[in-house]
Amino acid sequence: MLKIIIPTIMLLPTALLSPPKLLWTHATSYSLLIALISLQWLTPSYFPHKNLTPWTSVDQISSPLLTLSCWLLPLMILASQNHLQHEPPARKRIFIATLVTVQPFIILAFSSSELMLFYISFEATLIPTLILITRWGSQPERLSAGTYLLFYTLISSLPLLVTLLYLHTRTGTLYLPMIKLTHSLQPTDSWTTPLSSLALLMAFMVKAPLYGVHLWLPKAHVEAPIAGSMLLAALLLKLGGYGIMRVTLLTNYSETLLYPFLTLALWGALMTSSICLRQTDLKALIAYSSVSHMGLVIAATMIQTHWSFAGAMILMISHGLTSSMLFCLANTNYERTHSRILLLTRGLQPLLPLMATWWLLANLTNMALPPTTNLMAELTIMISLFNWSPLTLLLTGMATFLTASYTLFMFLTTQRGPLPSHITTTQNSSTREHILMTLHIIPLLLLILKPELIA
Repeated sequence: MLKIIIPTIMLLPTALLSPPKLLWTHATSYSLLIALISLQWLTPSYFPHKNLTPWTSVDQISSPLLTLSCWLLPLMILASQNHLQHEPPARKRIFIATLVTVQPFIILAFSSSELMLFYISFEATLIPTLILITRWGSQPERLSAGTYLLFYTLISSLPLLVTLLYLHTRTGTLYLPMIKLTHSLQPTDSWTTPLSSLALLMAFMVKAPLYGVHLWLPKAHVEAPIAGSMLLAALLLKLGGYGIMRVTLLTNYSETLLYPFLTLALWGALMTSSICLRQTDLKALIAYSSVSHMGLVIAATMIQTHWSFAGAMILMISHGLTSSMLFCLANTNYERTHSRILLLTRGLQPLLPLMATWWLLANLTNMALPPTTNLMAELTIMISLFNWSPLTLLLTGMATFLTASYTLFMFLTTQRGPLPSHITTTQNSSTREHILMTLHIIPLLLLILKPELIA
């Protein structure tokens, strides 16, 4: 564990002390090395925990997410270069330092075997994200977006802290392997069981986000810089799914609690997909598509079968890479046209033909074309939900149909059709952008060959 965390922390002095000319090179190459080392976590093991210490451990649930978080740091640094090229060197250093600060917290959150450490690192990821959105966002609304993010997350996670302290007084420990052995999680009072389960789940439902408490997400995505969007879509939403997985394994909550969450998640997948069909803002469209995909993850984690857990994990990883790639593509469009409105940025295929290929690949994986891992995940989740209740097939089937519709709508509006008259010149696509897209799509294509690494 330390051989990843310590080099990640040492990225901070690298960012602050590198000579200005080599700043991006050093930061990107160093973080890429860490990402390559982190691939060792994916080696399958038959033990429930690898590297178990009093604070951290890596198991089958956390290892794919840990690898994903390390893999995306160099990509975030790579994507931000053009966005920051006119800023003074000091601000570039602070930007990279902020990105690097989130990383150890995310790694700790995904690997902590002690619930209080998990809570602290879960909350600490909020501060650098807030700085990224409020300082490097593109419009004045970024302050209200930051406020939404802060209050939604804080209000939902305070009950989580109270419940963790209550759990500690009852069991005497918050160490995960120990809690699994104790049976005193069922309180004697009839009303505390559903309440404590609700408090444990609510913080992760907001982070995931569940439809109904998702309003902070489109705002944050639209205002965030490209690295902030990638961080939110690919990693911070996964903290919600991961937290639900961890907590549901600990508590036996009643079915009365299961129904509202499941209904909201599946209905939300349907509603946000239909909202996507009438979006005018490209980033907001991709943000709403994240809500619909994470709705499936929430529904799968709530019914707690082996199949649904495997499907939720595969969907989280493949959605992390796909939505991150889509945000990068939206950003390349924005840097050329300075607009996110779909009507003003259409018909770009004749100008940037190679970018259109990346758009096509990203959109096909987003709409779960066979044989992508997105399809494996969605099928696994649908089968396990259908097994639980045949009625869910209506909702999931409609959501899948709408996902394909808005994805094709997004591709056709950005790439096809007449070029707007105000676009006269555009810069060519750069090697940096193609490397960025390649590093997103290669893991997606390789995971098709061996999906059991992340299941």
